[in-house]
Amino acid sequence: MQWREVRFSRDGCETLRASRNALMPSQLDNGLAKRRALRLARRGLAGIGWPLWSIPDSAKSAGWVSESLHQERPQGRVDEGAKEMGSVFKKTDTKPLPIEAELFEKSGKPFARVKPAKGRAVTYAVTTGKDGSQRIVVEAGTYLAKFRDGSGIVREVSTGCRDEGAARCVLNELERRAELVRSGVITSNEDRVADHQRSSIAEHFEDYEQHLHAKGVTGKHIRETVRYLDRLANDCDWLKLSDLSRESFDCWLAMRRHEQMGARNLNAYRVALVAFANWAVSVCRMTSNPFAAIPKADEKSDRRRPRRALSEVELRILLDVTAQRPLEEALTVRRGKRKGKLTANIKPEDRKRLQALGRERALIYKTLAFTGLRKNELASVTLGQVQLDGATPHIVLNAADEKNREGSLIPLRSDLAADLREWLSDRTASRRLEARNAPTIKFDRKTRSDIRSRSNEEQGRWLMPDEFLFDVPDGLVKIFDRDLRAAGIPKVDDRGRTLDVHSLRTTFGTMLSRSGVAPRSAQSLMRHSTIDLTMNTYTDPRLLDLQGAIEALPTLSLTTTRKDGPEVMRATGTMGALNSQLAPMLAPTFGKPCLLMAYTGTGTEHFVETVSENTINENRANTKQKAPSEGGSDEALLQVAPPGFEPEPTDPESVVLPLHHGAIRATSWMPEREDNGGSEGRQESHLRV
Repeated sequence: MQWREVRFSRDGCETLRASRNALMPSQLDNGLAKRRALRLARRGLAGIGWPLWSIPDSAKSAGWVSESLHQERPQGRVDEGAKEMGSVFKKTDTKPLPIEAELFEKSGKPFARVKPAKGRAVTYAVTTGKDGSQRIVVEAGTYLAKFRDGSGIVREVSTGCRDEGAARCVLNELERRAELVRSGVITSNEDRVADHQRSSIAEHFEDYEQHLHAKGVTGKHIRETVRYLDRLANDCDWLKLSDLSRESFDCWLAMRRHEQMGARNLNAYRVALVAFANWAVSVCRMTSNPFAAIPKADEKSDRRRPRRALSEVELRILLDVTAQRPLEEALTVRRGKRKGKLTANIKPEDRKRLQALGRERALIYKTLAFTGLRKNELASVTLGQVQLDGATPHIVLNAADEKNREGSLIPLRSDLAADLREWLSDRTASRRLEARNAPTIKFDRKTRSDIRSRSNEEQGRWLMPDEFLFDVPDGLVKIFDRDLRAAGIPKVDDRGRTLDVHSLRTTFGTMLSRSGVAPRSAQSLMRHSTIDLTMNTYTDPRLLDLQGAIEALPTLSLTTTRKDGPEVMRATGTMGALNSQLAPMLAPTFGKPCLLMAYTGTGTEHFVETVSENTINENRANTKQKAPSEGGSDEALLQVAPPGFEPEPTDPESVVLPLHHGAIRATSWMPEREDNGGSEGRQESHLRV
């Protein structure tokens, strides 16, 4: 395709400058002014009404512009205001000339006719390659649209159309969107979103997979995520990104629930789809996430395989059987008269190897049950990460190997640390023995004399830090099931709860709760984000000592006769209920005498007055002169009785307490009985604090 390049002369720039009054003549001396004048000239020609790429003859005759023809138009940004009509074309490529091709000429141009094994013959144009050989020109099957977008960049976009008319319709839509971007009706991000809507959904899945790899996600998670997305695309008939909708995914969820798919699996598909849509929004491929508002399925009410913990007795039996099972299976006769008996003949080295295998497997189970490590985490632990010396033996778990990618320090029990030390010591001795018994390889002394600098025994003396602590087999889940059957432990209990390798982590959490470990400490040892996960999911309530917790409550007997002594009455506030009726009515006034009267309704009238400082001193003097036979001093009473539990006197009104500043004196008038022959009453005075 040819295009026309237009160059403006300095005279044309000056003329347009004078008409637009944009630049001063002195500014045309440097290169920057020339470039500005050139841009103004282009804008001026376009503003006058002259198309940029078709300059009128009047401008050409004036010497303002010059034209030249080129085969291709350069890609990239052009000046603002430049306009260009889009086009559709089929991209061409060259291939080597087939041997069976028939060459001929038409209108003076070479062509080649190729007849395939099936179908009609195809004619190709022939051209000459860079190396001088003849090549055929192959045309693409679909049209490309070439246009200038809203940012002024020339772009080539595949229309996906084999018909030229349909391709031009796509081109018109692209140009219309470019005009909307230039006019500010839509943003460039919205325009890019519209571009991605027509591409295949498989291309977006591939780009998302590359994003997960760059993010550093584990390979297992990536494979599961891609599997979830591929199934959703196939079941929901999602061919393009524009096909993604919440309605179709809701229908898919309803169908899976009808097929009794578990809530955990449904949430796995939802999480994968929501994460993909969030990524598409972040890279301007979607305007919003249509699946963000879809609620999660309730996993607590739909638990398909709840786990249980092993009891202490079951754990002991499992470890003992696991250590013996490899050797016993090798000794068991499978057929014949002695079928089922442990009488098979095995070699001594095989016996030793099987014993070591059973011991290692039992130690794996014990480590999982006493550390809470997951199977993959334990499989990643190397000898360099195990610290068995010192006051606090521990395992350093790398962040890349941990589930939450944080890295942790796993403390070890003293007995478990001793077992590991013994296990590593035996491995070192076995490695040394194997190196001693290994055959010596002879080398040519002239050429390989430096290789025999260390003996086999020296090479196998130490274990390397990068070696794994345990050889955790890939099929440990099935091996664990066989160990359970050999130990006579049911895999599923009466409540439908199962046992698997991860149940050893549940056993660890349950043992922490039974041992009385603080919930916050248990959460830290389990490496959980929430305390709810530790206390509910990873704690088996059937193994907790609930009866012991009930028995720890205080004993309350119903047959004991209640005897309320003075101490009990004073502690409960029932002592002196009559006297306490004045408390909410009176308050010390400190030197402001007043007279109040209250009627209790019991036939006794109390006259209360404020006691001044002089009255207090007089009362103290009278108290000291009282004889011991008359009841003793109140100070002695207060010294004998503990605070708050003073003994109750026989006559509360006869007690004389020491007065303090602001104390209250209550005077009561009580009528005499009629049988004494008179209506005169007696007046007594007592003090209240």
